[in-house]
Amino acid sequence: MDRNRGKIMNKKMKKHVLFWSFLTPTLAAFFLVVIIPFFVGIYYSFTDWNGIPGKAISWIGSSNYSKIFSDEQVIKSFWVTIKYSLLAMLLINVIGFSLALLVTQKFRTANLLRTIFFMPNLIGGLILGYVWRFVFIKIVPIIFNTDMNMLAKSSTAIMSLAIVSTWQMGGYIMIIYIAAIQGIPQELLEAAKIDGANAWQRTKAIIFPLVAPAFTVSLFLTLSRSFMMYDVNVSLTNGDPARSTELIAMEIITKSFKESNFGEGQAQAVLFFVIIAIISIIQVYLSKKRELEM
Repeated sequence: MDRNRGKIMNKKMKKHVLFWSFLTPTLAAFFLVVIIPFFVGIYYSFTDWNGIPGKAISWIGSSNYSKIFSDEQVIKSFWVTIKYSLLAMLLINVIGFSLALLVTQKFRTANLLRTIFFMPNLIGGLILGYVWRFVFIKIVPIIFNTDMNMLAKSSTAIMSLAIVSTWQMGGYIMIIYIAAIQGIPQELLEAAKIDGANAWQRTKAIIFPLVAPAFTVSLFLTLSRSFMMYDVNVSLTNGDPARSTELIAMEIITKSFKESNFGEGQAQAVLFFVIIAIISIIQVYLSKKRELEM
């Protein structure tokens, strides 16, 4: 009896050692790359750090945070980011869900279409932005026989940013919706079809409620990624015209590296992190509540 208990204990101990041997390097990397720089960044947000090596860094309290609320460009970038994020989140999820409905139908080219729709997600944001910049400036005017440049006006430039983000991320979100739709029991859909429900009625009454958890995940991913958009913003509009399309991530980089004001840039980053966290938590809470109601 004692011998068997000893074997069980040794087996548990081996599993315990194996578990921590794999987890420890990951935790160490996470603390070194994420946690420690995060708290160091919070410290620098209360200083006059300008990034010049050897220059003394002085503690200036909440001065950097006070400047944020009196900086017109920061306020403008924040509202542009909100506008872009809501637009991109809506477009990406509508297109992603529509594509998922399309490729889960039974036809021969469904798998090929899944691959084609997902491929834009494999292209880097910088390259994607430059390609679409050429499309918006050179190709679109020829197709629609117009002289209008979509990147010349702030309203259409923001729409252009959302279109490119949708083209890039729609296929990725499609994969999440495909997994959710394929998890729906086919008996339910077949029974509804026999009862005379059309495609829209089956989608509204069966598919929407049963893929609600996928909506929660997809909305969170698109919202958080839209708030952090930088690469496409740089290559597609570079903040033009007149910094009216400069999203908050680009504003932080400009403040830190172009104006050599790392302290204030870091304060913007910390405040932006808090705002994203609050908005994301509210979005997940409302989506989860909606799941229960469904």
